[in-house]
Amino acid sequence: MGSDRDELMPEYYAYWISTALLSALYLASATIYVIKRDWVRQALADLGYTASYLIPFMIVIKVLGPVAILSRVSVTLSDLAYAGIFFHLLLSALAHAGVRKPAGALPAAIGLALLVTSFMTQNDVRSVPSPYVQAAVR
Repeated sequence: MGSDRDELMPEYYAYWISTALLSALYLASATIYVIKRDWVRQALADLGYTASYLIPFMIVIKVLGPVAILSRVSVTLSDLAYAGIFFHLLLSALAHAGVRKPAGALPAAIGLALLVTSFMTQNDVRSVPSPYVQAAVR
């Protein structure tokens, strides 16, 4: 007979793999924002956004979001990070679709799949559960 721990192994791996890949996606994006600032500015302009002053803010957010989820110093802060990343990825996908560049939405679509997996499996792995996971399951 398997223990409860053995039964949770798929969720354990799903959580940590999806969370690690989502974090890597965001940290890679933040790195690109730092290293290729002019390219990022042009890419945003191609999407119809000329607010280049947002780039430093986005760098900070793209680092702090994964840090909040991985460190889980506060369940509330972690849940806010999940929500912020959700809206960022959704709006990114819609922006690319809006300018008829669906291939540009692929990283956002992958990120959304990773985000949903991470969010839905977090209570199986973390000691302090998020109240919003139970609400999403109902």
